[in-house]
Amino acid sequence: MIIAEKTADTTSNISVTNKNDYNRFGDDMKDGRMTENSDLKVYRLREAINLSRQLGRPLTDDEMKTFEC
Repeated sequence: MIIAEKTADTTSNISVTNKNDYNRFGDDMKDGRMTENSDLKVYRLREAINLSRQLGRPLTDDEMKTFEC
């Protein structure tokens, strides 16, 4: 036989301020984006990651420019 306990409803513990923030989530993002616009650059990331692993360090901006398409 399985016996389960009823636990308190946790949603009632959320403050009124947090509920208001939750209800207005996305109001500042009129076009639906959650990040800034892309710079439209495309990189060959697999090659860049492999070079970074070989070097044992992050690539510099100049090194990343060599991987732009």
